[in-house]
Amino acid sequence: MRLHKNLVLAVLNGLHQIFSEDKYADKVVAQVLKSDKRWGSRDRGFIAETTYEIVRWKRLYASIAEVQEPFHRDDLWRVFAVWATLRGYPLPEWKAIEGTPTRRIKGRFEALRKDRKYRESIPDWLDKLGAGALGEKKWEQELEALNSMAPVVLRANTLKTLPKLLRNVLLEEKITTQFLSKYPDALMLDQRSNVFSTNAFKKGLFEVQDAASQCVAPFTQVESGMRVVDACAGAGGKSLHLAALMQNKGQLIALDIHQYKLRELKRRTKRAGVHNIEARLIDSNKVIKKLHQSADRVLLDAPCSGIGVLRRNPDAKWKLNPEFIERIIKEQQQILTQYAHMAKPGGKLIYVTCSILPQENEMQISQFLTSEIGQLFSLEKEKHLWPSVQGFDGFYMARLQRKV
Repeated sequence: MRLHKNLVLAVLNGLHQIFSEDKYADKVVAQVLKSDKRWGSRDRGFIAETTYEIVRWKRLYASIAEVQEPFHRDDLWRVFAVWATLRGYPLPEWKAIEGTPTRRIKGRFEALRKDRKYRESIPDWLDKLGAGALGEKKWEQELEALNSMAPVVLRANTLKTLPKLLRNVLLEEKITTQFLSKYPDALMLDQRSNVFSTNAFKKGLFEVQDAASQCVAPFTQVESGMRVVDACAGAGGKSLHLAALMQNKGQLIALDIHQYKLRELKRRTKRAGVHNIEARLIDSNKVIKKLHQSADRVLLDAPCSGIGVLRRNPDAKWKLNPEFIERIIKEQQQILTQYAHMAKPGGKLIYVTCSILPQENEMQISQFLTSEIGQLFSLEKEKHLWPSVQGFDGFYMARLQRKV
């Protein structure tokens, strides 16, 4: 194993943007990887995986390196030296890391890992919140799972192909995958790869979508010919899955408050060969009122803390704060009571978050059912997906039926 300075500098450049300029890790990594076309897949993998790993373990590594935010350039070098030492890399004779106390690093690692806040690299307030909400044992299990690297999972676009056929097509492009027994449309990559550059992706044969996220659309129980509203559609990952389950028949109205996300959705629908999605911008309450009591299904993939997807967005735990959690819980309550009116009598409302906190999940549903509009609904089914149990992202789903 040998460290290459140009790759390390790329990692440090990315870390500076993430930690000091408060940029999102996925955007930064994507930008850094475009900065040098000479890098091969192994080089790109090193940059991406090292950057994410240091972001994930920021508190632990910074404590071992004895540096505090705001990080200066020298601090980042020290943090990187900690990562390299713990990963077993021989440290090169570079001026920036000369004299690195490798024995002390290993000693401090053994001492700090006895404390969960350092071992799982989590802010104090979030550790306290999670332990209080789930209990010490359950929280510890979830934290450990959320600190593992997320696998790359694809969803076969059944409007154009089937998982078995897609697997063979990808094999021709030297990408090997395996089936996931409980996820009928899913293929999981054996090795991480840039699947977006494949011809299969360009032809719209698949989308990248975590296996847990692939459970949402079937949970809605959509059928061909229905009128379905995806009320917080974003860039449309779940909308596309719904359209495939509806076999491109019926009407699927994708709503969002951000125009740029809906533009991305339109681009994705074209590639996927989807024809039954209509994107609408929520620029006033009139957009919602026009849909009152008109939908067979209303999917409410609500804004949330995102704690269930920390494996793929490790920088989120450093951006979250208690005030945001309080604010998002109130926003979820407002969205639930406002958007529930779109479900027609006999129709169903599906509430979803990618959080594992009960405050954002079952407690929200309990409170909603006591509200004026909520009393018109009954809880049909709810489902938890735990990273520590299923091995994928953390999700909560509740399906409610409006009384006739």
